[in-house]
Amino acid sequence: MRQRRRIPALVGSLLLVAAAGVACGEASAGGRVPAAEPEVRPLGRIVPVPASVTPEGEPYTLTRTTRIGVDEDSAEARALGRYLAGLLRPATGFPLPVVDEDAARDGIRLRLAPDDTGLGDEGYRLASSPDGLTLTARAPAGLFRGVQTLRQQLPSAVERGTVQPGPWKVAGGTVTDTPRYAYRGAMLDVSRHFFTVDEVKRYIDQLALYKVNTLHLHLSDDQGWRIAVDSWPRLTAHGGATEVGGGPGGFYTKEQYREIVRYAAARYQEVIPEIDMPGHTNAALSSYAELNCDGVAPPPYTGVKVGFSSLCASKPVTYDFVDDVIREIAALTPGRYLHIGGDEAHSTSHADYTAFMDRVQPVVAKYGKTVVGWHQLTGATPAEGALVQYWGLDRTPAAEKERVAAAARSGTGLVLSPADRTYLDMKYTKDTPLGLSWAGYVEVRRSYDWDPDSYLAGAPASAVRGVEAPLWTETLATSSDLETMAFPRLPGIAELGWSPAASHDWETYKVRLAEQAPRFDALGIAYHRSPQVPWPAE
Repeated sequence: MRQRRRIPALVGSLLLVAAAGVACGEASAGGRVPAAEPEVRPLGRIVPVPASVTPEGEPYTLTRTTRIGVDEDSAEARALGRYLAGLLRPATGFPLPVVDEDAARDGIRLRLAPDDTGLGDEGYRLASSPDGLTLTARAPAGLFRGVQTLRQQLPSAVERGTVQPGPWKVAGGTVTDTPRYAYRGAMLDVSRHFFTVDEVKRYIDQLALYKVNTLHLHLSDDQGWRIAVDSWPRLTAHGGATEVGGGPGGFYTKEQYREIVRYAAARYQEVIPEIDMPGHTNAALSSYAELNCDGVAPPPYTGVKVGFSSLCASKPVTYDFVDDVIREIAALTPGRYLHIGGDEAHSTSHADYTAFMDRVQPVVAKYGKTVVGWHQLTGATPAEGALVQYWGLDRTPAAEKERVAAAARSGTGLVLSPADRTYLDMKYTKDTPLGLSWAGYVEVRRSYDWDPDSYLAGAPASAVRGVEAPLWTETLATSSDLETMAFPRLPGIAELGWSPAASHDWETYKVRLAEQAPRFDALGIAYHRSPQVPWPAE
């Protein structure tokens, strides 16, 4: 439920219109005139950079007679064909009918090849020539990732919501592409400031363009509880009724949360819900007095301090509460994971923290999910198969880093989110009007120029499951705010997660990133024009 609006609602088909960026119409970030682009973008000059590119021959040209061919026996292939047509129709003005694969020999073909095991679950092959363009993948997720490559190979005007002049050409040759890591995530904090379903969908679509496959939703914190729990209704009625600065807040009904999960799934993104505990719990403590050790409910909190709240680890009702919350949220979430937070529990003694985590982690397993926790979970004993999300800094004490590395050596998986590299809410420079700076200033190069495999000393590369870019919202209240802080850093972190380590080179990356500017403009993304990037002239 929602008490206010910030941006106009998205209109039209969720799959076709929102994905094409039509909600922004022809508005461009800052009112910029689109920059000139080459008629044919060199093959593979996109973000993330593909694993293998072989340019060859003349380009493929999309025309009014182009058809999109799919395996009509596959519901997912048909849906992907409709998705691609919906992306391309508004700007091209072409009808682009979705037909059986055999009827589109000189068109765009989306081909599933289950026996092509070399492509994995998300890999694809794009083959472009004047005679046609074929995307091949072992699984539908791979076709979807390939569609994003096709989209970026076309002129950026293809993202606009009204007919553009074209021409619409894709350079000739072959791209063969598979991801470096299986986990490529982004976190959105909807607790400090609440964001509507449509605002979350908009972010999902932006993530999809850069092959992000995991959306981590931070659903509870001191300032607000954002997901309905039937057995504890005051969590949203009371705990969801405010946000940082004292605004009216908001929350998702169960059906609204399911809608977000479905929308993400259609873009082959897995949603990981987070209920942060035992700290970061003032919204829950304010809603139910019995969750407090002294039985007294604190007032709602609208500031930005951390570390002052804690569930009462010694009370049986605490574990009734945790069981109910995990049970209901697990039932809403088809994905593998449930994030239990665990960071900055400064008001919980170490003994209580370990006792709490020892009791809570089995509850996650009981309801069929795998535990994810912030790296402080290694101060207890991570459950078998758990993932820990490392958010420390270059200056984090060596003993804390070694504790996480030791857990990794013992089989715990790592998701890397170093705050002074990947936290998208950190200011770019001291003059950035939005964001915070407790982790330092994080310019575009710093967010890109590091290697996840070797980042945490003592942790084996085999333990690294991937990377995630968190976006905390203490100072961010609108979609424009989110975009200004996420772009242009998010695409680089996505490239760290997708592209081979050998391809990571700032000097070549910054040129490819600069070439994304007309696409940002066409999509209405309000990005930050970092002086480190050679942007096209305004």
